Amino acid sequence: MPIFRLAVASPLRRFFDYYPPAGLDSKQLARIHPGARIKVPFGRRSRCAILVEQVQDTAVAENKLREAGEVLDAQPLINRPLLKLCLWAAGYYQHPPGEVLRATLPPSLRNGQPYQPVRQTCWRLSIAGRGLPEGAPRRAPRQAFLLELLREAGSMERASLEQAGISPAVLRQAAGKGLVEAVHLEPAHTPAVSRPGLDLNAEQQVAVREVAASLGSFQCFLLEGITGSGKTEVYLQLIARVLAAGQQVLLLLPEIGLTPQTLQRFQRRFAANIVVLHSNLTDKARERAWDEARHGRAHIVMGTRSAVFANIANLGLIVVDEEHDQSFKQQDGFRYSARDVAVKRGQLEQAPVLLGSATPSLESLANAERGRYRQLRLTQRATAAGLPQFIPLDIRGMPLQAGLSEPLLSHISENLAAGEQVLLFLNRRGYAPTLQCHHCGFVAGCAHCDARLTLHRKAAQLRCHHCGWSARLYRECPECQSRQLMISGLGTEQVEETLLARFPAVSTYRVDRDSMQRRGAMDAVFEAVSSGAPCILLGTQMLTKGHHFPEVTLVGLVDVDAALFSSDFRGPERLGQLLTQVSGRAGREKKPGRVVLQTHYPDHPLLQTLLRDGYGKFARDLLEQRRAVGMPPFGHLLLLRAEAGQAQDAQSFLDQVRDGYASAREPGVTCIGPLPAPMPRRKSRFRSQLLVVANTRALARRSARQLVYLAEALPAGKALRWSLDVDPQDLM
Repeated sequence: MPIFRLAVASPLRRFFDYYPPAGLDSKQLARIHPGARIKVPFGRRSRCAILVEQVQDTAVAENKLREAGEVLDAQPLINRPLLKLCLWAAGYYQHPPGEVLRATLPPSLRNGQPYQPVRQTCWRLSIAGRGLPEGAPRRAPRQAFLLELLREAGSMERASLEQAGISPAVLRQAAGKGLVEAVHLEPAHTPAVSRPGLDLNAEQQVAVREVAASLGSFQCFLLEGITGSGKTEVYLQLIARVLAAGQQVLLLLPEIGLTPQTLQRFQRRFAANIVVLHSNLTDKARERAWDEARHGRAHIVMGTRSAVFANIANLGLIVVDEEHDQSFKQQDGFRYSARDVAVKRGQLEQAPVLLGSATPSLESLANAERGRYRQLRLTQRATAAGLPQFIPLDIRGMPLQAGLSEPLLSHISENLAAGEQVLLFLNRRGYAPTLQCHHCGFVAGCAHCDARLTLHRKAAQLRCHHCGWSARLYRECPECQSRQLMISGLGTEQVEETLLARFPAVSTYRVDRDSMQRRGAMDAVFEAVSSGAPCILLGTQMLTKGHHFPEVTLVGLVDVDAALFSSDFRGPERLGQLLTQVSGRAGREKKPGRVVLQTHYPDHPLLQTLLRDGYGKFARDLLEQRRAVGMPPFGHLLLLRAEAGQAQDAQSFLDQVRDGYASAREPGVTCIGPLPAPMPRRKSRFRSQLLVVANTRALARRSARQLVYLAEALPAGKALRWSLDVDPQDLM
């Protein structure tokens, strides 16, 4: 009698063993494969578990083994390669395997509901309809035409019938006479058709040729291409080859906002079934996309980071666009890097992985340097446009209107007068980040975080951008009742107000998380901008990621200094990526572009290196600095976080973990802390953290297991929240 080893969604980082359901013989057991759902008793409730394997031995005492309940699936809902990927990810990121596997399923299937394959409603001739002669019924020519169509095609969807000129009324009339009937069929597997692509330059041809040669085997490629160099066209031509071979493609994007624009471009190129996966989908839409991918009917699966766990039947290529972007790292719960999981998935499924970026992460550059990734470069723009001209603007002593200097306003005015478009970047939403009493010095702060409240003038609110708490805008100081309240700092709302007053005849579009909340808001902005009319785009990082604005010829960075000084060791890398990505929106077509950078520190060495030598040299200098101090990618980080209602509880918990770890710590591992987090209080909980730096990845993996073992064994760990972040991107 085999034992079922199951993954149950719970906080426990282990598997659970059960006896098989009663009444199953050996042949029936042999037909139950890993990846199938099985209902089991778990505690006092029933849970939906995933079968990982059938084993012969167990460490659980015989009298403690319970019997599994109903086997829910005749065929596994999670295929073997995806099952292996999830188990690897659970082990590497030290996360409960049941939660990892559960997340791969649509919501209805996670909870044990029966799997219902997607069916499409088609119309076909009934027995009576098949018995009619051609041309009948003669007094109803539209119905006769309908019968002729169905006689030739066998069955057709309503949409196809409407395209052929059959109205719903004609269909109803024929159905009422019993001549046609509706049937529910599994959607057909239709081959994708690729339309001709653009002519490639020599560097693009090399990139396509190199990656195409590896199709059918694993190899990771880093495509480093300057902004506007045609990386997307490389993706498209490679995807066309994969689709021609009858395989599927997974495309990962960093932001939901990029999905509609990318989807439209792909739909213009391919007559194919393209499904989209991201957090804004309805449960029904998510389930349909999952089913299409699982059965191989979805030719291209496009989505944000969670799509890396899509259940794809026949994966031929993985593309990660803007691979450097922080959005690919999940910051809570299951803290995985979608980019790194994508590389592992390519290895498991023997499919090439293409990482694309104008500003590759230092981790990817180091992997290319070590020979783990094959590096491909695109050094020239795909169009006739040259690189933009950089204009550092020393604003020391200059009068500013909402952060805008007169020289920058003059550049904007000149650009608009020439019938061109402008993009202004300020990575701070709201009206102003600080509200202060001029009389007593009171600063409006969050009731739940060690953070200042941001003024949102249009909503007449003060909001915390860390926990979401909000309060009404003060009319007087809550400390001294003075009405001498003043603001300091800049936000996109304030800059928008100034632009509307200065350029009233020109449309100004603000693109940030507040203005883009409505469904379709981003699409509406892009549609207006694509008309080519002079306008001003003002926004945060949402505007910097891969967007193509052909008529934008001026980019203005309102506050470069905010990115120059950071307490995070990754700060310089992010500065270089941000400035390069924003600047790359200028002059992408035939008209030359300009980039104006407002700064109080025009001689700052980081800024000078970036402007003089470009991102490539800038990043390689940073790599040498990281190598010298043993920080990523040359050291491997683990961050153990704890948070509690009292600061001393979190600190004491991490002290105990550190002390327990000290006796088992291997040479080549350094512990830092525990220390209060950079923001010690967040959401009314006090936060501390312990940082571990290991010389090798193997050391880091052993250390991660040891830290989790110690944390789980402490009684205090059940009374507070703790988490381990492997390869953390954010030390906040």
